[in-house]
Amino acid sequence: MNKSVVRQLEDLLGCDSVLSSPDELLLYEYDGSVDQARPDYVVFPRTTADVSSIARISEKFGVPIVGRGAGTGLSGGALTLQGGILVVFSRMNRILKIDAENRRAIVQPGVVNLDVTRAVEQYGLYFAPDPSSQKACTIGGNVAENAGGPHTLAYGVTTNHVTGLELVLPNGDVVRVGGETCETPGYDLTGLLVGSEGTLAIVTEVTLKLSRKPEAVKTLLAVFDVIDDAPETVADLTSRAITPAACEMLDGWTLRAVEAFVHAGFPLDSGAVLLIEVEGLREAVEDQAAQIEEVCKLHHAREVRVARDAAERDLLWKGRKNAFGAVGRLSPSYYVQDAVIPRTKLPQTLKKINEIGKRHGFEIGNIFHAGDGNLHPIILFDQRDAEQFKRAVTASGEIMRYCIECGGALTGEHGIGMEKNELMPLMFSDADLELMRRVREAFNPAGLLNPGKVFPLGKGCGEVRVPPKTAGVGAM
Repeated sequence: MNKSVVRQLEDLLGCDSVLSSPDELLLYEYDGSVDQARPDYVVFPRTTADVSSIARISEKFGVPIVGRGAGTGLSGGALTLQGGILVVFSRMNRILKIDAENRRAIVQPGVVNLDVTRAVEQYGLYFAPDPSSQKACTIGGNVAENAGGPHTLAYGVTTNHVTGLELVLPNGDVVRVGGETCETPGYDLTGLLVGSEGTLAIVTEVTLKLSRKPEAVKTLLAVFDVIDDAPETVADLTSRAITPAACEMLDGWTLRAVEAFVHAGFPLDSGAVLLIEVEGLREAVEDQAAQIEEVCKLHHAREVRVARDAAERDLLWKGRKNAFGAVGRLSPSYYVQDAVIPRTKLPQTLKKINEIGKRHGFEIGNIFHAGDGNLHPIILFDQRDAEQFKRAVTASGEIMRYCIECGGALTGEHGIGMEKNELMPLMFSDADLELMRRVREAFNPAGLLNPGKVFPLGKGCGEVRVPPKTAGVGAM
């Protein structure tokens, strides 16, 4: 710890907005991943000017700087791998403007995702990206990781709902890209920045595109005795050009864990369920729901339930969105992964995941965005056991490799971070990665913004990390 850095940060923000003692920093060495890394300083800015000055202190002393929202991320993106300053945005949590007529909201990065919808629902509007952690995760984190959620099957991920950003560059300069209109002249720097995982700039203000609430919504629960029938149903829906607003799958093991926790009415004896939602004009919703029910039954669904009212619908979604918490009751730790595969490869990939789990001695639950092939295998293990940790990471790497072999991608919404950066050569050539590095260096020439993330560190593809010395909690 550099006392000069602490003194300048305290002079800027006040002593109550700077943490530097080991016991104060302990909480911030974790996020929702299985990794940990302790910062040297934690700061709580209130304004863009504060962040700009923090960046100048970072540059002056050559100290890394990392932004952090709620710490719900699953790829280690909010951890200070090389120490340095952790900028926590919990005090930059104001909704600055709501333009209901033009369906825009301007917010600070610490605003909680669900709070945006709560603020605009009186106008018949909502914010479409809905991560499972939307009650806790923040817009700044959503922007950094290009977060998704169940309903992004129809409406797209975060980048599709961000039209402008205010940024602080590593030298402290404040710039704006995009705006409140749908299109702006010049390069699409907003699109470049969303999903850049804090390696190009620090976001201090976000302009969001809001969506109008649909006229009608129907939520269906399709119950299958055989797990393979569920992903085959999804593939058939896709081939028929039927695109619901959301299409989620839980395997039998996972839904039993969820039901014991939430009591949502999931059938305990089923092999898998699909939670499918359609929305839009009333007549179209009725027609699409009937088509979906027909396809589900064609693939041996023993039952297709339709939520009778908003309360039953909310309960079904509560089960889905609290699934990770439910699994956390069954194991000291768990490792949630995030990969994307072609929907037609879902049945064979689930078989491969189960085979990998058995070979390494782990129970692996499967809950995922089936509609867009975004998998979230959940590996249950005990992080206090170094050998188990090593096997869990190895099993995760095998799952990732198989997904790439199937024509998939390393992430659909959780980012690369420090969890999968060594696997990037599986998807990209040296020339591809070099071009990405050149982009990063144009924004972040000294490499002080979130170092050690996204790009391979030259330690070999998928190298096993040393487990932490203290017991950790699985990803949230």
